[in-house]
Amino acid sequence: MADGHSSTRAVMAALLANLGIAIAKFVAFFFTRSSAMLAEGVHSVADTGNQALLLFGHARGSQPPTAEHPFGYGRERYFWAFVVALVLFSLGALFALYEGVSKLRDPHELESPVWAFGVLGFGLLLEGFSLRTAVREARPLRRGASWWSFIRHTKEPELPVVLLEDSAALAGLALALIAVTLSVVTGNPRWDAAGTIAIGLLLGVVAAILALEMRSLLIGESASPRDRERIVAAIETAPDVEGLIHLRTQHLGPAELLVAAKVSFSPTMSFQHVARAIDEAERRVRESVPHARLIYIEPDVLRVEPHTEPHPEE
Repeated sequence: MADGHSSTRAVMAALLANLGIAIAKFVAFFFTRSSAMLAEGVHSVADTGNQALLLFGHARGSQPPTAEHPFGYGRERYFWAFVVALVLFSLGALFALYEGVSKLRDPHELESPVWAFGVLGFGLLLEGFSLRTAVREARPLRRGASWWSFIRHTKEPELPVVLLEDSAALAGLALALIAVTLSVVTGNPRWDAAGTIAIGLLLGVVAAILALEMRSLLIGESASPRDRERIVAAIETAPDVEGLIHLRTQHLGPAELLVAAKVSFSPTMSFQHVARAIDEAERRVRESVPHARLIYIEPDVLRVEPHTEPHPEE
């Protein structure tokens, strides 16, 4: 499980890149009056704010547990990543769609398109650097899975956000470049408007994907199949354990897992003996899955076959 440093490096690289790109895009808009450049500028401002929100959420999620929040603040990171999705949709997608429709209704020719080409090329370089950083930081956590599978199943909220945002930013820059080029070549500014609308639709799709993924994490996801197998093996091989009756797990944060299990022991064992056996089982679980921070094991006498209690996690 990641310690959070990889996420922080990726977010910082994205923040610095987007800040520089946002300034350059607004300069280009000032000279060209391109709606695609304006939409891309607002997109970069939204991305910059989003990276700041992710850093804020990471800091909030590191707070120790309190009496009011005894399980800690780990899910703050999921909440602020969900807010990022809302910002990306409202400030990025909706603004681009509004600007594109307005430009279709009242088209005007581009001014000084060389500025647009220069800034778009500069933006592609910086966004490529940001995406390369995010890919490099995420690769050790991917463990051979596809990128889509990693985005769908990782418990680290920041890396999927940065990967999707940077990919969308590169695609948006490509769309803006195509739109500006077609506008210049054909002399028809409606191509610029069409590019702006395409950027808005792209951002809307990315925002929807992020919102759905963060919703799942906020509701509470179980341990990965790999971690669950390790937990089951650690409990079942512990001394004096007769069987694992059922197991429930839930992520309280990216690196904090709650484990609750009902375990069968012999009815002839003494109370002290059961207590020692539970302590040993917990030790083995923490050794196998270090981020299993909270473990609750309920002793019981086996009355059914292990694992026969139906539950989605099983």
